[in-house]
Amino acid sequence: MIPGAAALRKIGYARRRIGPDTRGESTASAVMKADTRSRLAPRIAAVAGHLQDLVAEGAAAPPLETLARQASLSPFHFHRVWRAATGETLGRTLTRLRLSRALQLLAAGETVTRAALAVGYASPQALARTFRQTLGVTPAALRGRTAEARALLGRLQPPGPPTPEPLAVELVEIAPFEVVALRARGAFDDLDDAFGRLFGWAETAGVADRIDALIGVPLGDHRDLPPHALQFDAALRLPAPATVPRPLRKLKIGGGRHARVRHVGAYSGLEDVTDRLLAQWWPASGERLREAPLHYHFLDDPEQVAEAELRADILLPLDD
Repeated sequence: MIPGAAALRKIGYARRRIGPDTRGESTASAVMKADTRSRLAPRIAAVAGHLQDLVAEGAAAPPLETLARQASLSPFHFHRVWRAATGETLGRTLTRLRLSRALQLLAAGETVTRAALAVGYASPQALARTFRQTLGVTPAALRGRTAEARALLGRLQPPGPPTPEPLAVELVEIAPFEVVALRARGAFDDLDDAFGRLFGWAETAGVADRIDALIGVPLGDHRDLPPHALQFDAALRLPAPATVPRPLRKLKIGGGRHARVRHVGAYSGLEDVTDRLLAQWWPASGERLREAPLHYHFLDDPEQVAEAELRADILLPLDD
């Protein structure tokens, strides 16, 4: 039996799988090796070099789509690939590069205003605010202070590469399917409300007993975005009526080849596993990412199991 709205709280907390498994027919499987040589590194390095040049020129950062094209990556996946490959968000990379250059200029005697404008900040106040938030000091205190600036530069080094961990990945073929979706905005932990509203509609429409999967389409990374900017499509897979009331909408999840990895544990860890999929498995796989978002398949009924036992499949779309 499909759970009611109250049971959908903290989606996936359960042993019992909801409906049939959408894992598809496995065509291959692989277990990652720790010494994978990445074909992604030169592309990421090229973008990083371009960003460094822009900072040196005081230019604004280009749109994400432009950087994605430079890296020969889909805009759907670029921000995830960047974080997975570098260990930091694109925004953090830009901040680090700007502060590093500003430190050099300040140590050489530049004014705070000139240093701010030279690295792309609109005002000295904006630079000062970022200095305080990131380094705990004001830029004015560092003007002409070479030793202090050099010490702070050491705190602005890029993060080290993540330690590779074994990751079991399957290549699967899935059929396209339709879902009824609700765009959720807010904290990742509040998704139970979106799923609850979806299930309430399904009960009212008399189709609750036809739900056979809970699907999620993340449109941002909850680790990097403030809650007000985070978007997530919560969805139910079922034969939907011809029309659904707004703000619900029908959404088609594309079929075809996917890389699938199963996450077991707290759902807040889904992004970490996605990082490993993109940083460890994908660069060495020879596969091309499709121009489509990844999706999650939550396999379990809520509130019946310990957090450590929760299961969800991550499905990354690949070119055919």
